[in-house]
Amino acid sequence: MSAAHAPVMVAEVVAALHPRAGAILVDGTFGRGGYACALLDAAQLKVFAIDRDPDAIAHGITLAHRYDGRLTMLAGRFGEMDQLLATRDIAAVDGVTLDLGVSSPQIDDADRGFSFRADGPLDMRMEKSGASAADIINNASEQELSETIATLGEERHARRVARAIVKARLEAPLTRTLELAEIVRRVVPRAKNGVDPATRTFQALRLRVNDELGELGRGLAAAEMILKPGGHLAVVSFHSLEDRIVKQFLRERSGGEGVSRYVPERVEWPPSFALETKKPIEASAAETARNPRARSARLRVARRTEAPVWDMGHGGGRA
Repeated sequence: MSAAHAPVMVAEVVAALHPRAGAILVDGTFGRGGYACALLDAAQLKVFAIDRDPDAIAHGITLAHRYDGRLTMLAGRFGEMDQLLATRDIAAVDGVTLDLGVSSPQIDDADRGFSFRADGPLDMRMEKSGASAADIINNASEQELSETIATLGEERHARRVARAIVKARLEAPLTRTLELAEIVRRVVPRAKNGVDPATRTFQALRLRVNDELGELGRGLAAAEMILKPGGHLAVVSFHSLEDRIVKQFLRERSGGEGVSRYVPERVEWPPSFALETKKPIEASAAETARNPRARSARLRVARRTEAPVWDMGHGGGRA
């Protein structure tokens, strides 16, 4: 597996899930199968691999024969992992891992429309269905575009970008990635660190098209439901929006800070997770030298306790 397609912190993720013979693990973001295969090679265990991308599922099916029935592919979203596993009569598992964001194969394939470095259709749909990035770019109002780019892309020049997009689409619909990237580059100054000015806008569109932050929240709650007491959750994130959601979820459910003391009649719930590390694990200098994508990665690990799943109906931020 090339560095471009290598999973980030694979050794750390495998160690975090404590692979052992007979265990049942979930890889909620199969991609090219880096984590799943590493786990299967570590012990005589079973992995249920989930992906919403049909290409990833097809690739996984070609790998499954190597593992004599120990790798099972499930097409769908990891936010529905409890439902997907129920179709295979699995109610509880020993570990769950999530590698958030877009995969390298998706970026590398210009026809998928994720990259601003190669020309392709403005698509960005992981499932290859539903509204595309082009649909949003050409139909959303200037204010809606500005809010999306500011919130999901954390772009300081969001209003300027939205204005430029609306002006350009008056002449003709925007349908190509490089076309959009050039529009953004004309109005957003290049950062001192060399990051392409189109980066944040493309991130915002991708997150919106695939509802990635909403999916993450659902996925963390689903993992809480299906993990056995003592089971482990390992989540790798690549930008602050994702990491913030994971951090807040685990902080609340481990009994840490982040829950308001002033919510009236807040019901106390025993911690459903125990943090394995207080701070996120970062990739080693050697790995970041081999794979620059690892530089921004953060791995958070927690262990499921004996406590029941938190009640979705109670306040205090606890779900």
